Amino acid sequence: MSTIVFPGQGSQFIKMSKDFYDNFDAAKGVFNLICDTTDIDIKNIIFNNPSDLINQTQYTQLAIFCASMSIYEVIKDELDYNFLDVKCMLGHSLGEYTALTAANYISIKDCALLLKSRGQLMQNSYESNKSGMAAVIGMNCITIENIIKKNNLNIEIANDNSPLQVVISGIKEDLVKSEFYLKESGAKKFVFLNVSAAFHSKLMLEAQGKMNNYIESTIFKDSPIAIISNYSGNISNNKEILIQNLSKQMSNRVRWVESIKTLENFKEKNIIEIGPGKVLTGLIKRISNNFNIKNINSIDDFKKFNNGS
Repeated sequence: MSTIVFPGQGSQFIKMSKDFYDNFDAAKGVFNLICDTTDIDIKNIIFNNPSDLINQTQYTQLAIFCASMSIYEVIKDELDYNFLDVKCMLGHSLGEYTALTAANYISIKDCALLLKSRGQLMQNSYESNKSGMAAVIGMNCITIENIIKKNNLNIEIANDNSPLQVVISGIKEDLVKSEFYLKESGAKKFVFLNVSAAFHSKLMLEAQGKMNNYIESTIFKDSPIAIISNYSGNISNNKEILIQNLSKQMSNRVRWVESIKTLENFKEKNIIEIGPGKVLTGLIKRISNNFNIKNINSIDDFKKFNNGS
């Protein structure tokens, strides 16, 4: 059996998946479909990056989705997909949308429209530069929760990424205040992230409400492939449960550590990370050493995977 994981925002880079686009019709088809559906020249944004658009949230999410799905469609088209015996998928934040699409709960076209809206809502969700996110390195989630409570800090844990990496969200001045307490308590690094707002926090509630209107109008299908949801960290192939979890995702914590622990209990050993970068592979290795992880980020990766290496 295999589990497939898909990356989230922060994994993007210029020309990601271009080698697949240049060599496989299946990849070209994904790019063309997303460009036509969204009326956004995502190919130009990814390959040429005019005005640094690839790093603007309103385009980043759609770009990563396009890159990930183009690689995934090539794998389906070129390999004996049944041999992979995929029983479970998950993704980090926007990667959960990719997982739902790859597992056939949502069509590529419908998900592209969802992510176009999601990116715009998150980009414009809060007054520019008033809120943000920061990565806390060298400290686990429980310790940070205790520090927040002890010092009455007005911040939230946005991403529980690994036992040594947690991302927090909040108003900028509250994040600055929290840096002192976290470093004083032993955090090794405190790094402000280049994002437009405090994602996965209560500051996203208004944007999440608007996003839910789009989610509710989207057709979700049944699928035998289970999804581990960011919101709950639980596994399910009940589409109603998955929709409920998705409707809370933007304004709540990404429970990545819990998700990987759930996967571990699922007795799944083989993981394939599909999409730009290898961020999730690094995080998973810090959570557990019980997995055999492969990456498909380039044609060279694809060839090695196809050859069994």
